Amino acid sequence: MNQIKISAKTVDEAIRNALDELGETLDNVTIDIVEEGTKGLFGLGGKEAVVIVTAKEKEESQIQLAKSFVDGLIDKMGLICETEVSDDEGFIKIIITGSDVGGIIGRRGETLDAVQYLTNLYVNKGKHGETYKRVLIDSENYRAKREATLVRLANSMAAKALKNHRDMMLEPMNPYERRIIHSTLQSNSKIITRSVGEDPNRKIIISPK
Repeated sequence: MNQIKISAKTVDEAIRNALDELGETLDNVTIDIVEEGTKGLFGLGGKEAVVIVTAKEKEESQIQLAKSFVDGLIDKMGLICETEVSDDEGFIKIIITGSDVGGIIGRRGETLDAVQYLTNLYVNKGKHGETYKRVLIDSENYRAKREATLVRLANSMAAKALKNHRDMMLEPMNPYERRIIHSTLQSNSKIITRSVGEDPNRKIIISPK
């Protein structure tokens, strides 16, 4: 907490000097007037005004919270990675780079999903509505590459289901990946998709109509 005790000929002057010293604005400080100050007779024997000005502690932004949380996780995992955080159209986007990105991505992106899930919980604790900010975490464009792979898989398995006239069951996927499969085949009038089982082993079945 930044605090300064300062004196000047008047209270206003003391406050202005304190604000300059702290690099703060009036809205971001609290002011305690210790001495009002007096002019004295014929300009002699007067007392200077004394104030104590304290800068308010700034609430850490959600972007800063997200970065510090992910940096902390990376450090605890013993990985050599860097993070770049930005506000991307209302989302908090975190890009992770470095020599150990494989460790942060994990098998089929499971570690990346876990870090993203935990960061969302941490950043949005107690937040609702407009104050809720979704966190998206990516590394080496993994999510775009994974989405492209899933789209190809969905179309390929749908073609097999139609050709062989039988259900095709996919490997277990997380909710994000299942949404991609469902969305990809939603416009295919010859195919029905459904999810079966319980997480983390929930799977999609692609069936011909």
